[in-house]
Amino acid sequence: MHATTTSILATLQNEQNSVSWQELLSDIIVTFDCSTGTIHTLDKSTGLLALQAQQGIPEFLLPKMERIPIGKGMAGIAAERKQPVEMCNLQTDDSGVARPAAKETKVEGSIAVPMLLDGELYGTLGIAKPVPYDFTEEETSNLMKIGEAMSRYIKASSVN
Repeated sequence: MHATTTSILATLQNEQNSVSWQELLSDIIVTFDCSTGTIHTLDKSTGLLALQAQQGIPEFLLPKMERIPIGKGMAGIAAERKQPVEMCNLQTDDSGVARPAAKETKVEGSIAVPMLLDGELYGTLGIAKPVPYDFTEEETSNLMKIGEAMSRYIKASSVN
């Protein structure tokens, strides 16, 4: 059974559940018909985005993705702007938003959304497809809702 946005949100809203970031990311990737993805959480002590889960990222790129400064690359810019950052085709992007190494992922349609709760940043969620793609307003909205639920989960689990 494929996960849906509703089932992903339900998993995150049940605070009794221990959430596996890797399983959650896999569900999100399947739900949005993507091939790769990352979840970064904000390390408040360093101000860096720390990689919690990834799928489909080439091994040689992982060291560059383990810790991302706010404002660098798609995830860092989504975190800085507190808004989704999207590219129809990362391979042909020349805006400077995507880092040169990002092209090594071989993905094209990609989006990074900030994980926000009450305007506070908790991390970023990024997913991508191997073909050019523009995410719909509904998909972007659903990803933002998932990011908010992830933020609520992070906040609740850091209090416990």
